[in-house]
Amino acid sequence: MRPRLELSVRHARALHLAAQGLLAPPRRRATPEDVRDAVARMELLQLDTIHVVARSPYLVLFSRLGAYEPRWLDELLASGRLFECWAHEACLAPIEEYALHRRFLETRDHWFVNRARRLFREEREAMGALLAHVAEHGPVKAADFKGPEPARSGWWGWKKEKTLLEAWFALGELMVARRVNFHRVYDLRRRVYPAADALELPSASAARRAMVERAVRALGVTQPRWIHDYFRTRPRLGMKELAPLLEDGTLLPVEVEGWAVPGVVHRDHLAAAERIAAGERAATHTTLLSPFDPVVWDRERVAALFGFDYRLECYLPAPKRRYGYYVLPILRRGALVGRLDAKAHRAEGVFEVKALQLEPSVRPSDALARDVAGAIAACARWHGTPEVRLRETVPAAARARLAAALRARRRTG
Repeated sequence: MRPRLELSVRHARALHLAAQGLLAPPRRRATPEDVRDAVARMELLQLDTIHVVARSPYLVLFSRLGAYEPRWLDELLASGRLFECWAHEACLAPIEEYALHRRFLETRDHWFVNRARRLFREEREAMGALLAHVAEHGPVKAADFKGPEPARSGWWGWKKEKTLLEAWFALGELMVARRVNFHRVYDLRRRVYPAADALELPSASAARRAMVERAVRALGVTQPRWIHDYFRTRPRLGMKELAPLLEDGTLLPVEVEGWAVPGVVHRDHLAAAERIAAGERAATHTTLLSPFDPVVWDRERVAALFGFDYRLECYLPAPKRRYGYYVLPILRRGALVGRLDAKAHRAEGVFEVKALQLEPSVRPSDALARDVAGAIAACARWHGTPEVRLRETVPAAARARLAAALRARRRTG
């Protein structure tokens, strides 16, 4: 099958960023609807509790939308327009995708869901009692149960009620009604989403096809072997498995410079791909990315697309960390040019840049410093920590340029 499209690596990056909403800066101030649309565009918004800077889901949205109100995301969950599910990991997704995710949940091989199934077999009576408690008394938080904290276990040292609540959530009988200080509030599925049980679920094969299609659309351009990671489906795919989607035109083959195998593009992105290849659209956005941003989910993919070797190091012992605890990739005009080890000191209003390290191939320049300083300053203001304190840079020569650009930003507001 002869590919219709040919893309340079630079153009492939741009198409990926366009699909993710990261090609160009936002043109206007964000609204609550923009938050919902950004989640829908990505298909998933991964959740994580670490908040050295903003918690990841809020930072992922900031990278795309600029300054917005984080409470809008919480309100979308509480109003039922988004829902929590297990997909790539724990994620938010548009409520319109509930039936797809529920069918997928019933058929998938996922480590957390498998644990929940095992717990149900081993603790059927206790799980039944907890579900009956929620049915009678209404929404609950894990903190509502005053039992003793157990020794650390495979369920992260959770007390028993938390473990049972999470198991029911993974199995779909409980949903997250809302969050309070980022803590889940659980309730029965029929109360959180009354329409849920009347929905017609897709077949297992249709659900799998839909997951593949949505992953490719969210990625913009991808090798077949990277598709499975987006929703954590198994196994890895090849062009052979994509044949039905290629034959009906849902997916289009593409040759990307330097790739040993053909890639694929969703037909919804054909026009964008052609405009990018023709030089009519280019990456102009500079921002900081969350360590849990979809752009960097797959280490192999980000290395192939951006030449960027990225590993989340917060789960490593401190002596084994190369770059820092919670390091933010720096996206500049279509390239990942470095990484930032930062901490937001909210009480003092200080955004501390512990270290900023440029990629070895990136040469410090005044233009680079202006772009990166702008991204840091914008993120710091959105955090409510407008004073930026710059510590170390690699190379050291980049520090003077970056410090000067940050001072200029302060003067101009």
